[in-house]
Amino acid sequence: MVNAGYQLQKVVHGCMLKFAHRYFVLLREMNSFPSRIFEQAVNEFATLPGIGRRSAVRMVLHMLKQEGSDARRFGETILRLTQEIRFCKNCHNISDGDLCTICSDPRRDPALICVVEDVRDLLAVENTNQYHGLYHVLNGIISPMDGIGPSNLTIDALIERLNGGHVNEVIMALSATMEGDTTVFYIYKKISRLGSQALKLSSIARGVSIGDDLEYADEVTLGRSILNRTPYESTLVR
Repeated sequence: MVNAGYQLQKVVHGCMLKFAHRYFVLLREMNSFPSRIFEQAVNEFATLPGIGRRSAVRMVLHMLKQEGSDARRFGETILRLTQEIRFCKNCHNISDGDLCTICSDPRRDPALICVVEDVRDLLAVENTNQYHGLYHVLNGIISPMDGIGPSNLTIDALIERLNGGHVNEVIMALSATMEGDTTVFYIYKKISRLGSQALKLSSIARGVSIGDDLEYADEVTLGRSILNRTPYESTLVR
């Protein structure tokens, strides 16, 4: 009985796969969808990062199976996301108010700032539970090939924060890529002009592989990289 049930399950699964394959082939041959609203929804989902057309079709079909209240809540959440989300005026993290929950937390060390490329990297560092200072989100890295220069980032805002004299250390937690290293060196030169002997600039230890993005590092490796950070000047080639 067990074998028979397993064989039946395999047959049903195979039939479903064949049906899905024929459905996608039919849609491709038609080069259109049975509903304009359906097609528009697929096109919108397909604009999301990492979502291809087939994945978009599956998402839309899934949405069609949901209750009206669930679909309405999903849509309202997307609208609130675009209309109500702010950026922290201090560190440029995403926030519901003027200050994010990290900057407004009195338990965080305000004398320590960790500089990251974007919010994804901030979340990656937070998930290590090894860092208890504040952050500064650059919203990108210097990349001339992509037309991104220092003026497109929040570097000037970072320097303004350091001018207050309340920060003792800046940790550069950028991806170990050519663009990341270029950005770190540029910030290092800007900080050097402040002339503060008490301000320490460090970079995370290279437990993160060269050329890898920070967000893909596992939490243990990233956590140890934060704890074992090194003075940035020691990494420069003399």
